Amino acid sequence: MEFIRPDININFVGHRKKAFLLSALLILVGLAALLYRGGLNLGVDFAGGTLIHVKFSEQTSPDQIRETLGELITHGAIQQIGIAADHEFLIRTETVTQELQIFANNVEETLNLAYGEDAASVLRVEMVGPKVGQDLRQKALFAIYYAFLLIAIYISGRFEFKWGKSGVMAGFLILGVYLLEALGVSVTYLTYGALITTVALCWFLHLPYALGALLALMHDVFITVGIFALTDREFTLEVLAALLALVGFSLNDTIVVYDRIRENVRKNPRANFLQTINMSINQTLTRTIITSGTVLFVALALFFFGGTVIHDFSFALIVGIIAGTYSSIFVAAPLLVLYEEFKKKSVARAS
Repeated sequence: MEFIRPDININFVGHRKKAFLLSALLILVGLAALLYRGGLNLGVDFAGGTLIHVKFSEQTSPDQIRETLGELITHGAIQQIGIAADHEFLIRTETVTQELQIFANNVEETLNLAYGEDAASVLRVEMVGPKVGQDLRQKALFAIYYAFLLIAIYISGRFEFKWGKSGVMAGFLILGVYLLEALGVSVTYLTYGALITTVALCWFLHLPYALGALLALMHDVFITVGIFALTDREFTLEVLAALLALVGFSLNDTIVVYDRIRENVRKNPRANFLQTINMSINQTLTRTIITSGTVLFVALALFFFGGTVIHDFSFALIVGIIAGTYSSIFVAAPLLVLYEEFKKKSVARAS
């Protein structure tokens, strides 16, 4: 099935500078939002504390709820979720108690005394200790980094046939991360440093396909996380799962484009590389639209009809699918052109 004419020739690569500028702008806006808000709005899974999901039968506001609960909620945050007509709120507090159900009952009774009998009902209550939250944050960062590292090995082996070189690179990086973690280096800085080192090694070891795929995946994750910071949505384990799923989805789309580029280069090795890449993107356009479109429809259905519990999960999927489809066309493939142009300039200067 083809929605796009086989002979179409849209100049995607010709707009690469505009695309890079747009991507950089979106990432910078996300980083600015992160700095402005002091980081992500971490859920109880990562921050620790107690979370209570309450549904009201009438309209109210976070300020009214906070005033009603008084000393029950200390250093807490109250956020309305879902659509306004649902009257659902998330109450997060630093309070950690073993008597979780008793605490939830006290909250419900206090609210019903103020709002009227059966005016408020607790839908769910969760508690995570601060130590567990910190451990989950560290494991989340490592999960994302090791996913990227394994992807770099796979891409370099499949497209550049450099399994040995990429394996040695991965071995040194994993050993270095392990040793630095044992020495007490902050996991956050350690993960970012390892990620930057991986990208730099892909460049110096001449692994352009791995480099393009990694930067495209980082682009997708940064944009999704930035939009979460911009909209002040809660970042939970479910959202992390969505990010890891999106990494796989975006990589799959990128591999399809890379495969077609490799095939076309083998068929006509003397052809202009820029034109070959542009032709390859056009040839896989129908497949990209069908795959991304069907997954996007499912994510939209989850977002609008799945309920508030998976609202942030489905939102992350929607943003990531759009960003991943965009990066496969406008980031991953054009980066090969930039690498090729830089290599030619370096050879010219050396000669």
